[in-house]
Amino acid sequence: MKAWVLSAGASSLDDLHLLERETPTPNAGQVLIRVRACSINFRDQLIPQGLYAGGKASQDVILLSDGAGEVVSVGAGVTRFAAGDRVAGTFFQNWDDGPPNAAVGLALGAAPIDGMLAEYVVLPEAGVVHIAKSLSFEEAATLPCAGVTAWNALMEGPQPTKEGDSVLVLGTGGVSLLALQIAKAAGAIVVATSSSDGKMARAKTLGADHTINYRTTANWGAEAVRLNNGKGIDHVVEVGGAGTLAQSIQAVSVGGEVSLIGVLTREGDTSPRALMFKWASMRGIFVGSRGMAERLNAFIDAHKIKPVVDRTFAMEDAKAAFAYQSSPELFGKTVITL
Repeated sequence: MKAWVLSAGASSLDDLHLLERETPTPNAGQVLIRVRACSINFRDQLIPQGLYAGGKASQDVILLSDGAGEVVSVGAGVTRFAAGDRVAGTFFQNWDDGPPNAAVGLALGAAPIDGMLAEYVVLPEAGVVHIAKSLSFEEAATLPCAGVTAWNALMEGPQPTKEGDSVLVLGTGGVSLLALQIAKAAGAIVVATSSSDGKMARAKTLGADHTINYRTTANWGAEAVRLNNGKGIDHVVEVGGAGTLAQSIQAVSVGGEVSLIGVLTREGDTSPRALMFKWASMRGIFVGSRGMAERLNAFIDAHKIKPVVDRTFAMEDAKAAFAYQSSPELFGKTVITL
């Protein structure tokens, strides 16, 4: 089989190679999947540069946490899946459900755990979910990291998003657009930011009620409050990081929540002190559990949500896909088809 393998000690995409590897076979409790599509996340850009948690890859590793395909065969004792089932892997392979815990382990696609960018992968039964019936493989491949992250931020906290709530999403990347779509399906009012008027127009076609150009409106946190009739925002999906956190805290409502996800910017005011005066909270989000993925897929089927696949690339063009995913043109998700 073909697989994109990052060399141990890699420092750039120059160290990513399309290789032939032996097709794996499932052992007891495992599932063999023919991968049909994968998607790229911001995390996947950091790993080849040696900038992800843990530093440079300690061994050769197949990249990407996110992939979908069909079951080819299963090992002894597997009861949840059968040949032909349409499935996806989970980001964390050892987090069934419930609150975060120290035993969730490592995630797919970062050494020493091989990821999904191969024609065939073997995963433990507990690290696999059925994908939404209404989605293509390409659409389903956008969900294991970005989709579950958005779902966790909006629907798994102490105050799940409900009809009439307000949600602020930053930018138009994968997490933000999926959060926009989930929030609208839940009946929320959504404010979306972007530096592109064209992207803001596209966000409105997905249901955004208000948009803010953060390049022309420097104090966009206050503008988000104004657009929501001065009440502030109940749920802020904070993907920007240190450079945007202060504005997100300014935007959050009394008693609201900032879901801290982003690492896109590394410098800025990260003091949480202003939350105190609003009785607001900040919750760290690091993807989620298999149970969250299952609830997300059920919600997607129920509400006919279609994740935004911006562009698709053939497996042989994976490096071009990485380049596009990191470009200013990105709107939603970049997908590699196998």
